[in-house]
Amino acid sequence: MDEIAKTVTDPETGVSVFERAKDHQLISTTNVDARQKILKQNNLKLYAMGSGSDYSSFIQHAGIPSLNLGFGGEGSGGEYHSIYDDYYDFTKFKDPGFHYEVALAETAGHAVLRMANADVLPFDFTHLYKTINGYADELTALLKNERKSTEIQNELVRAGDYKIGEDPTKKLLPPSIKPEVPYLDFAPLENALANLRKRADSLKNVWEEKVKSNTVDNNFNQSLYRAEQQLLSKDGLPRRPWYKHSIYAPGFYTGYGVKTMPGIREAIEQRNFDEAQKQIDVDAKTIEDLAEYLKTIESK
Repeated sequence: MDEIAKTVTDPETGVSVFERAKDHQLISTTNVDARQKILKQNNLKLYAMGSGSDYSSFIQHAGIPSLNLGFGGEGSGGEYHSIYDDYYDFTKFKDPGFHYEVALAETAGHAVLRMANADVLPFDFTHLYKTINGYADELTALLKNERKSTEIQNELVRAGDYKIGEDPTKKLLPPSIKPEVPYLDFAPLENALANLRKRADSLKNVWEEKVKSNTVDNNFNQSLYRAEQQLLSKDGLPRRPWYKHSIYAPGFYTGYGVKTMPGIREAIEQRNFDEAQKQIDVDAKTIEDLAEYLKTIESK
């Protein structure tokens, strides 16, 4: 997708769609650190998928690698699913001349052709390791922030700051004291990620050697695209077993919006720390399963 984004031309500006998207991100954020990070970004970043489209059944239930392609970024318009969402609106305001329809067809077409004609599937699991490891870092930061926030709020309640600071005529009750946030054991997850990193690096070397020696067969390719299924948990997510992917799911309370490592993340957000610890073990197992699966591919 990175190569495709750099070869497809943006209809309005004449530059690649990668360059157009990058510059749009640069001018859309005012955060200095974010801008510096975008400036250094030389590759297309793929974002996690939530729901709201046909891909949900493939990736989140069956564990089939999926992509959701589209152009956007200039505002949704607000007319979606209304009486104004019609052909005139699209041809007058959305895409006059259907230029972006052609660009999207070109993007999707290139992706399909490259995957279909590839001697070896371009799956690099070192990128997956880095992505999941980043999600794990977010979870530890989320737990730390929840603990600090709880400590501060409880301190304010005990000191009577809510009673003093609130409008006395409203007669609002102060918040209740929250239970302290425990320390969770992330060691199983960290160990599983360390193993995944080792196996992903090793498989990448095997992948490169097979490409050089032209010894890739159909069995090797099938093993690559079936690897995603190792990230499915047998029982699915708590209270919604249909969603089986341990890394991606739409949020329970966010509609289409994605939650990464949702079993752990949503348990922390809902302050269900016993469940969070159990989900750490669940996610660690699926990641460990993937790591061991990658090891078996090396011999094929």
